[in-house]
Amino acid sequence: MQTGADSSKMECLWSSWKCQAIDLLYWRDIKQTGIVFGSLLLLLFSLTQFSVVSVVAYLALAGLSATISFRIYKSVLQAVQKTDEGHPFKAYLEMEMNLSQDQIQKYTDCLQLYVNSTVKELRRLFLVQDLVDSLKFAVLMWLLTYVGALFNGLTLLIMAVVSMFTLPVVYDKYQAQIDQYLGLVRTHINTVVAKIQAKIPGAKRKAE
Repeated sequence: MQTGADSSKMECLWSSWKCQAIDLLYWRDIKQTGIVFGSLLLLLFSLTQFSVVSVVAYLALAGLSATISFRIYKSVLQAVQKTDEGHPFKAYLEMEMNLSQDQIQKYTDCLQLYVNSTVKELRRLFLVQDLVDSLKFAVLMWLLTYVGALFNGLTLLIMAVVSMFTLPVVYDKYQAQIDQYLGLVRTHINTVVAKIQAKIPGAKRKAE
């Protein structure tokens, strides 16, 4: 059972992750966002051309080539200059990388929270607790069958990554105009849903 202190820690952890994600998606640090965005796109485009095993192997070889070359370069430089600076990666080798029991528990609790929420929501939709929500979900799944016929999973993932790193900036710049059009669309959808609820017996939501 979670205590108040544990819940507070989880909220602080989630808040920290959220702030870091917002900073990345809104390009607050252009260099950091560029590295993350470019790395993700490079990885995804590589997966469209090669298998996962090949991509992992090539990435490992690239990393090893860089570290081995640097290690040899520093060793030769120390021999020529007759210095004893030690291992060039000493600071990283001595860095503490073990996850504590508390950290593992925090991540496990967060994962459990999202899994439970997802399972409950799917149960609610598939067992038709609310007819309108289940119909919306059915329409969404039907539309996804057409999306799946046009694009494969990796293509959709690439589009999602590009959207994640571009749409927030566009929305932040043109928020007023976008909100205006979204309001019109939302009003139209609500009107259609209201008409459907009026025609289907039992589709009206229970008064809260």
